Amino acid sequence: MHAPALSDQVARKAPGKLTIFASYFCGAGKRHAMLEAARAAKREGQDVVIGLLSFDAWPSDPPLAEDFETVHCKTVAQDGHTESELDLDACIKRRPQLILIEDLSHTNIDGSRHRKRCQDIEELLKAGIDVYTTLDVQHIESIQDTVFSILGFSTSERIPDHVFDRASRVEFIDIEPERLQQRLLEQKKVQLLSRYSLSQLSALRELALRRCADRVALYTQSGQNGTGYRSHEHILVCLSSSPSNEKIIRTAARMASAFKCELTALFVETKDFQWMSPPDKERLRANIHLAQQLGASVETVYGDDVAYQISEFSHLSGVTKIVLGRSGFPSRPWFHKASLTDRLIDLTPELDIHIIPDNGMNHLLSTRYRETVHLPSLSLLDLFKSAVILVSTTLIGFLFYELGFTDANIIALYLLGVLLVSVSTKSSICSFFAAVFSVLTFNFCFTNPRFSLHVYESGYPVTFLVMFLVSLLTGSLASKLKSHAKRSAQVAWRTKLLFETNQTLQKARTQEEILSVTAKQLLKMFQRDIIVYRIQQEKLTASEIFLMDDTASTDRYTSEKEREVAQWVVTNNKRAGAGTETFSDSRCTYLSVRKGDQVYAVVGIATSDNPLDSFETSVLLSVLGECALALESQKNLEEKEAAAVLAKNEQLRANLLRSISHDLRTPLTSISGNASNLLSNGDLFDDKTKKQMYTDIYDDAMWLINLVENLLSVSRLEEGRMNLHMSTELVDEVVAEALRHINRKSVEYHLHVQNSDEYLLAQIDAKLIVQVLINIIDNAIKYTPPGSDITIEWNRKGDFIYISVADNGPGIPDQAKPHVFEMFYTVSNQIVDSRRSMGLGLALCKSIVNAHGGEITVTDHLPHGSVFTFSVPAGEVELHE
Repeated sequence: MHAPALSDQVARKAPGKLTIFASYFCGAGKRHAMLEAARAAKREGQDVVIGLLSFDAWPSDPPLAEDFETVHCKTVAQDGHTESELDLDACIKRRPQLILIEDLSHTNIDGSRHRKRCQDIEELLKAGIDVYTTLDVQHIESIQDTVFSILGFSTSERIPDHVFDRASRVEFIDIEPERLQQRLLEQKKVQLLSRYSLSQLSALRELALRRCADRVALYTQSGQNGTGYRSHEHILVCLSSSPSNEKIIRTAARMASAFKCELTALFVETKDFQWMSPPDKERLRANIHLAQQLGASVETVYGDDVAYQISEFSHLSGVTKIVLGRSGFPSRPWFHKASLTDRLIDLTPELDIHIIPDNGMNHLLSTRYRETVHLPSLSLLDLFKSAVILVSTTLIGFLFYELGFTDANIIALYLLGVLLVSVSTKSSICSFFAAVFSVLTFNFCFTNPRFSLHVYESGYPVTFLVMFLVSLLTGSLASKLKSHAKRSAQVAWRTKLLFETNQTLQKARTQEEILSVTAKQLLKMFQRDIIVYRIQQEKLTASEIFLMDDTASTDRYTSEKEREVAQWVVTNNKRAGAGTETFSDSRCTYLSVRKGDQVYAVVGIATSDNPLDSFETSVLLSVLGECALALESQKNLEEKEAAAVLAKNEQLRANLLRSISHDLRTPLTSISGNASNLLSNGDLFDDKTKKQMYTDIYDDAMWLINLVENLLSVSRLEEGRMNLHMSTELVDEVVAEALRHINRKSVEYHLHVQNSDEYLLAQIDAKLIVQVLINIIDNAIKYTPPGSDITIEWNRKGDFIYISVADNGPGIPDQAKPHVFEMFYTVSNQIVDSRRSMGLGLALCKSIVNAHGGEITVTDHLPHGSVFTFSVPAGEVELHE
């Protein structure tokens, strides 16, 4: 099977609509009605195909089906004969507008992608394909108890109620029971007809009509968008391994549907849970799955007092109604004890308690149920421990007797022995036998006549009875305390791991780290192999496997089939694999790490040999929920950082446009004005005036060229696109080159170059450092009055050459010094607003110097003025002789 690969190709579109043609019994004509409706849809121009239909002696149907194309079906061998199954991949690949599929409640054969055909149809609906299907209403899950009471048996092929209730349209095909019997007789279905009486068919019809009416009422109240009101009621149903618990769950589900309220299924795990037989555990798992299927949230609590645990949970959860079943075991007056119902009434007088009778179901199953009751096992190790403790106690008792100790001391010694047996063994039977053995041994060895079970004193029988009861009671209490301590330790350990998981996830910074932390915590918590798939663009990346045994092979988890299951989870955002009804033959249960519809990863946990119980499942979902929150936070942080960078870039762009629109206008106006005057009135100007106009045009053009060069350089540096062409250069030559390209107004200033006593070499990109010097010197010319002194000097300190440009102008205020190297900042107008002061020069200098690994600073030049100093790496010349 390559289902997920095909599912990946499904385009994101609105889900398809499900139309169910329902009836109360086969032969009512639902398939014929479906084909007639499909023919009408085809006449309207829809692309209609047949996915799977079977024509078993209904002669009116095959001619109708000839009008439609049939999608290829899979033929699979099963128990010596072949069966046709829906080819889900072929249907998705064909992608019709409408597909016809018979028998919504059908159970697929082993090895299919889904266990039930209704799940196949759900996947087709999600792919955007409309579906017409048929259904006998008696196959709906919640009414199986009523079906049992009518027919004497329940059908094995069932659908969850939500599939029926959420269908876009249900068309009920009704027919009178008498007419149905006649039709079955005409089609020679005598064997089918003989199995059901007219009264049974009438009862099924009534049940089906009532269920369809309930759906109409639900649809009307919930509205077209499916968001119906929810009452303040909260129903609690109790879970157990009893065969009749299925009926109780279904009844509670129907009550929750009628009240439009929340339904919670509660399982109280007592100390006897560890002795529950495999069939009982399997039945309990089935009941939990049924409750989940009917929309209940399953919760587990721990304690031996079941009534108290139910009442406490009800008070804390706001439960208003409790649904219980009637016990199938006869009461024993000599061991009279208040029933669960009586205790709940005493503990929760404000709640409504509903007792559901079994209507004969428990009577039919009670014998088999009692046969499967599993008594606590008695291991040889427990017997050996008990024997050693009791023999040791008896030997010490002989010592006490010889030393003249009283009977009270020896009795206390035996009580201690019973306590030790209870604490050191796992089976409660050992405590009981230890109490019996202690009484008999004390009577036999230490009462007169000794070594006989006879006693002379009349008070000893009472002593023996009290000793037996005290021993039994202390042993039972010790066993319960041990059980509670063990359970508390397990809960505390898992709670600690959950807190630890939360704290560790908060420290994780990347998606890989978050998923790794989650997998390691799950490995520690469940002691099972864990597989993690990250997701990129709705595709799985390479798996990361965390094994309990590091030396074990990972091949069983890396097969193509296991990867297909994980990909199906990504595509459908549902759990799949072992323990589910989708790809149930895989080795792991795969769950999505998701937040809403966003799937971040898929986590697989090895469960093929040992399924997770309800508590483990709830813990797993909690951890994956924490993981999803951490991944969501990490994603939001990345988006926030990206938004901040984008906002900064937008601000820079706005400042740039604002500056250019203002500052470029002045030199461009000057250039165009001077050029226009020269063209129009050039003959009227003398040579001096013309030269001044040419000079102005040249200066303005050079300023624009320098501006554009700075903008391009800043852009390349900010985007990381500027490559440094490093070479070893003489600092003297770099400074001299810069002085040849500075502002023409430098003639109005006193420039001083103080050469070092030695030739200094620097490892630099000469062109860029020249640009740095030009910008700093032009900046000094711009902000100091004519006639000011500008001094350029350099020297070496360690591995760097320090070059400084000092002036004796008005200087820079202290509050402005931290900002002078920011883009679009000028000392005179902070945000640039005047000609020829865009604030790019020093920002570009800082970027170039930092790219060389140096620093640039500004300090005061006493008594007044400023000093700009930057450093570049020193260079060395290698001589090769």
